[in-house]
Amino acid sequence: MKKILGVLSFVLVLASCQEQQKIAFVDNSKVVSAFQKKINFEKLFQVKINRFNKKADSLDKAIQMEAQLFQTRSATMSKKNADTEYQTLVQKKQFQDYQLGIEEKGLQTEGQTQIDTLIKEVRAFVKGYGKKNGYTYILGSNDAGSVMYGAEANDITAVVIEALNEESKEE
Repeated sequence: MKKILGVLSFVLVLASCQEQQKIAFVDNSKVVSAFQKKINFEKLFQVKINRFNKKADSLDKAIQMEAQLFQTRSATMSKKNADTEYQTLVQKKQFQDYQLGIEEKGLQTEGQTQIDTLIKEVRAFVKGYGKKNGYTYILGSNDAGSVMYGAEANDITAVVIEALNEESKEE
C-alpha cells in the first residue's frame, strides 16, 4: 500500500510539474492587411503613384504631339533634315523612357522597402505580444499552409490586430 501511495504521489508530482503550453495562431495576411500603418502608407503611396502616372502620361502626350508635328512638317523637309529631326525625336523618347523607368523602379523599391519594414514591425509586435501574454508559440497561418488547421478558440488574429493598431496609435 505504501508503494502504491508513493508511486501515485510521484506521478502527481510529475504531472503538476508539467507546464501547460499556451499555443495560438494568427492569420499573417489579415494582420498585415488590417495594420493601420500599412493602410495609411498605401493611401499616401497611391498618391505618389498617381502623380507619377500623370507625369508619364503628360510626357507621352508631349512626345506624341511633337511626333504629329514632325509628320506634318516632314513632308516639306529635305530627307536629311527629316532624318535628323526624326533621330532627335527618337532619342528624346528613349531618354524620357529611361528616366521614367528609373523613377518607376525607385517607387517600386521604396514601396517594397516600406512594406518589408511594416512586416518586420508586425512580427516584432507578435513576438512581444506572445511573451507578454504567456504564449509558448504563436504560429502564423497563411495561404502556404503553415497552419493547416487550428481551433477557432486559438485564433488570436483579431485580438492581435486590435492590439497592434492600438499600440501604433500611441507612437
